[in-house]
Amino acid sequence: MNLADENNTDVEIYRKAGHPDRLHIVTRTGAPEELLARLDAAGLERRQEVTDGPVYIWHETPEGLSQKDQRQLATRAILPLLLAGFDVNIDPDELDVTAWAQSMLAHRTSQKPNADASTPPPPPSASSPRPLR
Repeated sequence: MNLADENNTDVEIYRKAGHPDRLHIVTRTGAPEELLARLDAAGLERRQEVTDGPVYIWHETPEGLSQKDQRQLATRAILPLLLAGFDVNIDPDELDVTAWAQSMLAHRTSQKPNADASTPPPPPSASSPRPLR
């Protein structure tokens, strides 16, 4: 079981304790390939660990990015996931509000003027910090 399973979300974005060099993005166990592919397309790197039991799959921000660039990359990945109906949670310390605003603006300007059916979702939940795993 991982943090997404524990919190009953599709995606959890946080900085894993002891690993400050990358953001850790976990999906619920058995996440659909569509969700994993969207994370891949956002520029996040897919990782997996095969065990005698389950196969663990997660994503990370690419190596060598500054913490600011990691936050921006992860934040920009959120809106397409929300629009596709996925439930995303991000550690509030890792949400880049400027990148979120830019994503929202780009989405709004890409919509047709009379497209009422495509109301953007609320911002991702930035719950109070919990112990990171």
